[in-house]
Amino acid sequence: MGAEATIRQQIVQAITGARCSARDLAHRIGVSEREVEDHLAHIGKSVARDKKGRFLLEPSICQDCDFVFRGRTRLTRPSRCPKCRSEAISPPRFGIEFKM
Repeated sequence: MGAEATIRQQIVQAITGARCSARDLAHRIGVSEREVEDHLAHIGKSVARDKKGRFLLEPSICQDCDFVFRGRTRLTRPSRCPKCRSEAISPPRFGIEFKM
């Protein structure tokens, strides 16, 4: 998509069939990471409403103890691991899969 596409359209195109973090998307599109996270919340709701696709959230993982942040609904990176208190946390990654 070209420059005429909205930010949300650019994000949808970038995460369709791929997994990207909010930071990756922010660099690719040229907006702030926080703005990408706000758009991802709306994109997730839109994809769920259409029922043609599925919004995927690959959870964050502690890089020290391998704790997986399952069940977390926030789209931001956690600040600290509840198990080992480490701050070395991988960011969540997002994707969209469309049903055939």
